[in-house]
Order: sequence, then structure tokens, then C-alpha cells
Amino acid sequence: MGHKCFISFKTEDSAYKKHIQENLDIDMIDKSLNEAIDSDNEDYIMRKIREDYLSDSTVTIHLISNRSAESLGSYEQRFIKRELQASLYHGAGNTQNGILGVVLPRMYDSIFTGSGICNNCGNSHTYVNVNDTTTIKEFSYNYYIPHNRCAWQEDDRFCVLVKWDDFVKEPEKYINQAFDKRTHPIAKKTKVRP
Repeated sequence: MGHKCFISFKTEDSAYKKHIQENLDIDMIDKSLNEAIDSDNEDYIMRKIREDYLSDSTVTIHLISNRSAESLGSYEQRFIKRELQASLYHGAGNTQNGILGVVLPRMYDSIFTGSGICNNCGNSHTYVNVNDTTTIKEFSYNYYIPHNRCAWQEDDRFCVLVKWDDFVKEPEKYINQAFDKRTHPIAKKTKVRP
């Protein structure tokens, strides 16, 4: 049974969205937020985005490209930030979506930067550069949810991260992984607006 997906993407990356739509067997909602919702009431805004855009989706696929960085500024990122906030939002009549970050090929080298020996524990860690220079905070915070150890395990993360090439081979596998995080204990530690 497939889960209904909402895709959050930058206009520049619409070819990837189109590929998902036309070539992968994914049940998806084809809408994206492209105008601001006129209100100062955060709960209302979240509810409105959920109802009008995300509707009954349970997983948000966030395409991560060279246009997805927090450092590009909040105006530039206003729509994808809102889409992720509404996805993370737990409110009356809706549960949060699982979040699946799909790293587009031109970002592989910026995000997956190798591995090295940790000064704290002496073990080898893989470096995954998910921060303000590569993604919006709504994703990076919920991928690296703060804790007091030197490394993150899968159970420490709410967001799921996958390379585009792996995602297109087995989309259901990663969508299910993101879906399952909704009922995982880590879901209680997410932040809608970090």
C-alpha cells in the first residue's frame, strides 16, 4: 500500500519532480505553495497549507538542491520553509508527515563529504553536511535533532535522507522509512519552526 506524497521543491528543480511524477509509481499530490497565506495566526496558516496543499498526504518528499540552503535567505525560501513547517505540524485533525530529503546529484559532493576519526570517541564517522549551507533549517534541525553525543544514529533523526540515484531505484523503501518515523519516539522531538 503506497503512501500519498507531497513534493516540496524549488522551481529550478521541476524536471526532477516531473520525473517522479511520470516515471515512478508514487501516489502524489500535485500542488505546491506559491503564494503567501495572508494571516498572522500561525495555527491558521499551518492548517490552511495542510488542507489546501498537503491535504491527505502522509510523506513530504523534499528535493534538496543547490537552491535549498537556509543561507539563501528567508524570502527566497519562504515557500519550501512553509511546506516543511506544515508537514511537521501536529494540529487539530492532522498528524505530521514523514519527511524524506532526496539529495539531487549536483549536491552529492556538498552533502556527502567522506568520513574521518572522531576526536571524542575515536570511532570513524561519516560526514553528512546537512546545515544552513545545504538545506533549510526545517530539514537540518529535524535531521540532526540536538542531543549530547558525538554522532547521530538512525533513531536520532526524524528526517530521512537519500541520494536521488538510490531513491529512484527503490522509492517505496525510502517513502516507507519516512512514513514510519511518524510513530517513532523521535517524532516527539521535532520542531516545526526551528
